[in-house]
Amino acid sequence: MLSLPYIRENKDLVIKGLAIRNFPNAEKLIGEVLDTDIKRRALQAELDNTLAESNKLSKEIGNFFKAGEVQKAAIAKEKTGKLKERSKTLNEELNGFENELTELLYQIPNIPNTLVPPGNSEEDNEVVFQDGEVPKLHQGAVPHWELAKKYDIIDFELGNKITGAGFPVYKGKGAKLQRALIAYFLDRNTEAGYTEVQPPLMINEASGLGTGQLPDKEGQMYHVGIDNLYLIPTAEVPVTNFYRDVLLKESDFPICNTAYTPCFRREAGSYGAHVRGLNRLHQFDKVEIVRIEHPDQSYQALDGMVAHVKSILQELKMPYRILRLCGGDLGFTSALTYDFEVFSTAQNRWLEISSVSNFETFQANRLKLRFKNKDGKSQLAHTLNGSSLALPRVLAGLLENYQTENGIKIPEVLQKYTGFDLIS
Repeated sequence: MLSLPYIRENKDLVIKGLAIRNFPNAEKLIGEVLDTDIKRRALQAELDNTLAESNKLSKEIGNFFKAGEVQKAAIAKEKTGKLKERSKTLNEELNGFENELTELLYQIPNIPNTLVPPGNSEEDNEVVFQDGEVPKLHQGAVPHWELAKKYDIIDFELGNKITGAGFPVYKGKGAKLQRALIAYFLDRNTEAGYTEVQPPLMINEASGLGTGQLPDKEGQMYHVGIDNLYLIPTAEVPVTNFYRDVLLKESDFPICNTAYTPCFRREAGSYGAHVRGLNRLHQFDKVEIVRIEHPDQSYQALDGMVAHVKSILQELKMPYRILRLCGGDLGFTSALTYDFEVFSTAQNRWLEISSVSNFETFQANRLKLRFKNKDGKSQLAHTLNGSSLALPRVLAGLLENYQTENGIKIPEVLQKYTGFDLIS
């Protein structure tokens, strides 16, 4: 979340940034935050003064007794009792204002970077790069869900029977291709300097708050009520939370991790043709890259992450493009996001397969993730993450773009992982 000192010192800049996001009632909300903060600080000052006076009197009581001034000691003791009662009341009121202030701050999204274009929806996102020939829809093109059934590599009906819609079963060469993609992505990430980790698949409430899934995306996560745990929507959440309440040294940067995990999203309200097959699932596999960076280096790191994901897609040899998200399509916690999309030959549309984002200090402030700078002062770090890559739509793109009359070709870079070069 945004820090209070930043909001105090940059009120107009914050309101302007929220306007780029089309955030409603920004001026009113920021006004409430600052008014509540003024009241909170006034209470804090009164509490500090009350405690200081109480401590001073406590010392004087001892001196009065030593000097034999019993009456003065009794008066001072009575006054100290009243000050302690006042301190208790002030502390309760202060806690109330601090809770109110936290709830208000949780409602404010991150401020967009200056590169973020204005816009209302995904239609206003900027295409910053495109590679590969985009074929026109042709009569013989078959969508991936039909190919999956034809070659018996993904069973959507069986998954629906076992669990429900959005939980497919991968079979035979489909399961091997899925495993091949995971191994390939992890290998490419570790070759690029990322440390492979294997995090838990459930998180507690503090972890959800730390990276911004709570309270913003509570309805999208599966909740295990009896234990108050959440199934992870992405490996970003547990991996970034490795560093919650951690004080780093400048020499620790950069911190680079990669993880493969199943991911779970309720995707409430999703329906229609665009959720068919692998287009939108409740359980899916994803390989993630997460970085903790010095603020001076985070945008250079973001460019490096984009270049890394780009290099993987170039090896897979599918038509893809990179978008810079506009203010209206930017995620709640992000300052700048680049989306990668692969072209679906049979569906004649682009499918999102990765988001690479810089959150600047937004998550770090919630996480209390700091480092000691060269002056010895504590400073918030920057957090970044990206999909490298999300498997369902990558797999959908591979099936559709590599379909032939004889079967589905396997990209050359994956053949050493699959052990076969054709699904037939």
